[in-house]
Amino acid sequence: MTTTAVLHSEWIKIRSLRGSLGSLLAVFVATVAITVLAMASVGQAEADNGEDLLFGAFYALNFGQIAAIAFGTTAVSSEYVNGALRISLAAVPRRGAFYAAKMAMVGALALVAGLAATFVSFVAGQAFMGKYALGLDDPGAVRACAGGGIYLALMALFAAGLATVLRSGVAVLSLLIPFILIVSFVFVDVAGSVADFLPDRAGQQVLHANPEGTLGPWTGLGVSALWTAAALLAGWWTLRRRDA
Repeated sequence: MTTTAVLHSEWIKIRSLRGSLGSLLAVFVATVAITVLAMASVGQAEADNGEDLLFGAFYALNFGQIAAIAFGTTAVSSEYVNGALRISLAAVPRRGAFYAAKMAMVGALALVAGLAATFVSFVAGQAFMGKYALGLDDPGAVRACAGGGIYLALMALFAAGLATVLRSGVAVLSLLIPFILIVSFVFVDVAGSVADFLPDRAGQQVLHANPEGTLGPWTGLGVSALWTAAALLAGWWTLRRRDA
């Protein structure tokens, strides 16, 4: 099969699976809906507390990243159900080409959904912020929107790499979601600045107007990219070594 044909087959798989397509759509829907709800209800009250207005504008990314993780996980874990991987590899015997195409499709779709989610949610949410409203022409706004979209794509790929290693969607979701929602915050209190290098905290530096700590906005995103690259390499090695 040609590269285009392999990519098209991966798109058909994602489009055909309710879990994968639903979680991909949820990246956009959850981020935008929760942003509008939060900004309309408590946005201005929170702004009175002197918080980072730019970072606060992306509060809903905490939920969008869960959907991104679910998307990356289900897109890969579906291959390990009912012998689907054997059928896929029979169609595309070159495992490297199969893996590269799957990850390219996961990353591209997550990036499109992520960028749409961050830009739309930012503009929609700021409509409710009154005198505290930010615009895309404010310092760091476009960078935060673009970086937020890239961050969501990296989290989807990170989960996809881990799903290839663990061969279980349940295992990946049971590991990553508690880590991001609970462990990461606890680790900050225990390890201090070391926590800045965790994949989620590092990547979210790009959302701050003036990031504080060890990493800047793009270096933080770079650290997240390194975590993702490590997961993808581990997944590639696992796919090459293990039986289907």
